[in-house]
Amino acid sequence: MSKLPRDRFDEVPRSTGRVGAHRAEAPGMNGWVVLLWSFVAALVLIIAGIFGALAVMGRIDLFPEAAPSAAPTPEQTGVIDPSYSVLILNATPDSGLDDQMRDTLINAGWAAATVLASDSASDDFETTTVYYVSAEDEEAAKGLAGVIGGAEVQQSDYYAGQTEDGQKQLTIVIGVDRAASVPETPAP
Repeated sequence: MSKLPRDRFDEVPRSTGRVGAHRAEAPGMNGWVVLLWSFVAALVLIIAGIFGALAVMGRIDLFPEAAPSAAPTPEQTGVIDPSYSVLILNATPDSGLDDQMRDTLINAGWAAATVLASDSASDDFETTTVYYVSAEDEEAAKGLAGVIGGAEVQQSDYYAGQTEDGQKQLTIVIGVDRAASVPETPAP
């Protein structure tokens, strides 16, 4: 080997300590961190693949069109007219429904003397119904049905009548649809 002339860099003082940065790897965690990130990446890719496959097959609509909404038809709610006398007949096996409905009507503005509550001869009437006699009473019957929380409204002469003082009368027949205990029908 050839001998090079010495220069000023050849005369570095020798120290006993270590010179420079000597770093060791962090013990333990590197393998677990890599494994965790690989699981997260695999999960993200699987979810994206499932979503993409469903979109391609047409099971997911990415940009759904707004469904045309039907304009609500105005429902005739009737007229609440407490000047009518009301007869309430409980045609269910549950006792006390007529008194509860009477209290509802009194709280809605009917005079206590014009609301009569009684049990019906039958206890298996299907649907709660408000009966009226003439066509001019129909709006008042619809209003009364709305006050009691909805009921069918039918014209019928069967419950025709007026009170002793000539006041017009509507009749509510409480059906099993309002009863807590519905009677069982025997098996054929």
